[in-house]
Amino acid sequence: MDEMEMNREAEMETEPEEEEGLRTWQGLSDGRRLDVQLSEYSGLTRSRVSSLMADGYLTVNGAVVTKAGTRPKAGAAFVLTEPAPVSAVPEPEDIPLQILYEDRDLAVVVKPCGMVVHPAPGNEKGTLVNALLYHLDGLGTIGGEIRPGIVHRLDKDTSGLLLVAKNDAAHLELSRQMQMRETEKHYLALVEGNPGGRNGEREGRIDRPIGRSPADRKKMAVVPGGREAVTLWKILEEGRGCSLLDVHILTGRTHQIRVHMQSTGHPVCGDPLYGAARGARVPRMMLHAHSLAFTHPVTGERMQVVCPPPDAFMEGLRGLGITWEEKKENCG
Repeated sequence: MDEMEMNREAEMETEPEEEEGLRTWQGLSDGRRLDVQLSEYSGLTRSRVSSLMADGYLTVNGAVVTKAGTRPKAGAAFVLTEPAPVSAVPEPEDIPLQILYEDRDLAVVVKPCGMVVHPAPGNEKGTLVNALLYHLDGLGTIGGEIRPGIVHRLDKDTSGLLLVAKNDAAHLELSRQMQMRETEKHYLALVEGNPGGRNGEREGRIDRPIGRSPADRKKMAVVPGGREAVTLWKILEEGRGCSLLDVHILTGRTHQIRVHMQSTGHPVCGDPLYGAARGARVPRMMLHAHSLAFTHPVTGERMQVVCPPPDAFMEGLRGLGITWEEKKENCG
């Protein structure tokens, strides 16, 4: 057995690293298809490996790789990460929940800042799913036991509108609309500085791919080979050292607005993960899902739901000299 083969055997015997619910495998490519080698290396099925890759959980030489059939050169260093599964089935919990619209097929609810959407390691209770199971009569099953009815998600510290399917037919159609970019989602975001820069631009477009950060697997980043991500922004009002934006996302990547705004040098104020070290003093992360438009999956009616920001968000605006409440008609 030559030295390369001995090294490969040694690597294959290495147990995955486990930290805070993540399992991580590190090794060197042998020149074969990544899904084939990684399946043998990790013990996961090829379909599971492909799914993890598609979600940005694999890097090769520090760059995110999403295509299962990729064949990197022998010796290329890879890191594969798998979030730990959540085994507990969520139970209904009597948690206050604001429901802005509901019929037999869907509901539009307001997620508070600080609430996790669905159970995950370290957040098995007190989630939006627990509240949905208590307040709504039925939920679609396509999302599985952990995410019943969940069509899209919001980050823990983002507040605002969330669309929920109450049966599988509605879930399929609403998910299709999301994938085909037929829904329209607008957010209010208070960001550091002025993204218009010296040119005085009032709106702009960010088209930069997003994937798992090779430097910190708990974060996302703009990376070569990441998934397409497009964000449109428009300045609504300027305050002391900050700007209030109307942000329209054309794609729905994890942490998309937060990552894109950080990549321009204007992170979301109060962002605990991507924010400025010495940014504006605000009471919460200043990101709110403000407006949601979609086509009803049964009636075909075009619907739009708007949710004003909560008190803490408005307090943060006023503290920085922004009186947006007088100009709400400018958003969306």
